[in-house]
Amino acid sequence: MNLRIGTSGFAYKEWKGSFYPEKIRPAEMLSFYAEQLPAVEINNTFYRMPKREVVEGWAAQVPDDFRFAIKASRRITHQKRIQDAGEELDYLLSVLEPLGDRLGTLLFQLPPYLRCDVGRLEAFLDQLDGRAPAALEFRHASWQEDAVARCLRERGVAWVVTETEEEQTPLCDVAEFGYLRLRRTDYDEASLRDWWHRLRPQRWSELFVFFKHEDDGTGPAWAEEFLAIAGHARARSVRTAADVTEEAV
Repeated sequence: MNLRIGTSGFAYKEWKGSFYPEKIRPAEMLSFYAEQLPAVEINNTFYRMPKREVVEGWAAQVPDDFRFAIKASRRITHQKRIQDAGEELDYLLSVLEPLGDRLGTLLFQLPPYLRCDVGRLEAFLDQLDGRAPAALEFRHASWQEDAVARCLRERGVAWVVTETEEEQTPLCDVAEFGYLRLRRTDYDEASLRDWWHRLRPQRWSELFVFFKHEDDGTGPAWAEEFLAIAGHARARSVRTAADVTEEAV
């Protein structure tokens, strides 16, 4: 199982001194991040899609085996409610084309007020038509139906498992890859080890796990600890924080 572990976002000045060197420039953050962790979930695309040249810059700053999970525009999920969104899907895919294989998956987070509608889901996934790996996060309990799981399984689309302080959606093995969003404000070694024991038996070829952004930089630390628990500790670059600080002078 290839582990794609990281955080939701990377460009946080609050992480300077804990994860990033104190004097790192914003333009250096992604490349430094990609030396430490193998994947990132980009959330600001939910509000505004970047220009194509920005995406080209992302691709140029990370190694070939790095993966991006891109959260789809709210225009698709919240305004159109995944209905008649073919034009928006085409635009999304065209902007992200420069990522190539570095596009790990698209994340479609449905609004919490959207109730289960299997017909709507089928029509939406037919429009997507397997043009990119996709994962859906259902935020209304009515979607936890066998018919929904069957729809995703037939199309190879992942069911996002989300853990918050209040609840956790059930594990559902419907695609070749898994997607886990860990949104609690605190994790320790025992809780991360428990998650790994639950995830390891799954038959996924890839597993995406993303920790919530916290100002004190605990997300990257949890991601690194999860990799270590799974025996996939990422070899740190020989470039040190001091090196980056020197470059920034």
